[in-house]
Amino acid sequence: MAARFDVTEEARRGWRRGELSVRTEPVGPRPDAEPGIHWTDGRPGTGPALVVPRRLPERAALVVLLHGAGGMPAGMIPFLQIEAEARGLLLLVPKSGDSTWDVIRGGFGPDVAAIDRELAEVLDRFSVDPARIVIGGFSDGASYALSLGLINGRLFSRILAFSPGFLVAPTRTGKPVIFVSHGVADPVLPIDRCSRRIVPLLRDEGYDVDFREFPGRHEVPPDMVSAALEPVARRLVEG
Repeated sequence: MAARFDVTEEARRGWRRGELSVRTEPVGPRPDAEPGIHWTDGRPGTGPALVVPRRLPERAALVVLLHGAGGMPAGMIPFLQIEAEARGLLLLVPKSGDSTWDVIRGGFGPDVAAIDRELAEVLDRFSVDPARIVIGGFSDGASYALSLGLINGRLFSRILAFSPGFLVAPTRTGKPVIFVSHGVADPVLPIDRCSRRIVPLLRDEGYDVDFREFPGRHEVPPDMVSAALEPVARRLVEG
């Protein structure tokens, strides 16, 4: 898959609306990076990261994973790394420009642009299945994933929202499938004010939403990760 990413005035206007400009087209296989965690801007532990599993299918699924407020990509990687390795998934883990994502602090723009650029770079380097490009996140990252995923629903086939608080999506495209999990005792983003309000609204709009409540707090249990990723890619057969 080749990515087309051009910084044009049209792209800049789109970023302010939460719209990604990256476009894809099928190409032949390309050399892949070595397995492991790659800090894409040279800042280990604090910058954006790309996680490459030891084995990739011919057409890999790609998950864009967004951290919560005050978080770092390094803190998000462990949530999905074991499952990504078992299923042969690429993980792109961006970093917000500030303590949390731009729309939460005033409006779409710089973080959309950064994700656009990082997506283009990954799609240009790897053979990715265009039907399995996924966006997900935890807490504020889940809210941002819901927002960008709905706005860019023709790019993202699935949205994974672990304990979201809200969404900002004035325009919608496509009909991505949505997974939402939330702890019933969450003290940070209480489920009654958040997911139990968001999910019915999305279902009323015709979205297919898999909503899982669990007996926990503000967290991402391993079984919720497994359930979220099962439709994206089955486990690779060992041997």
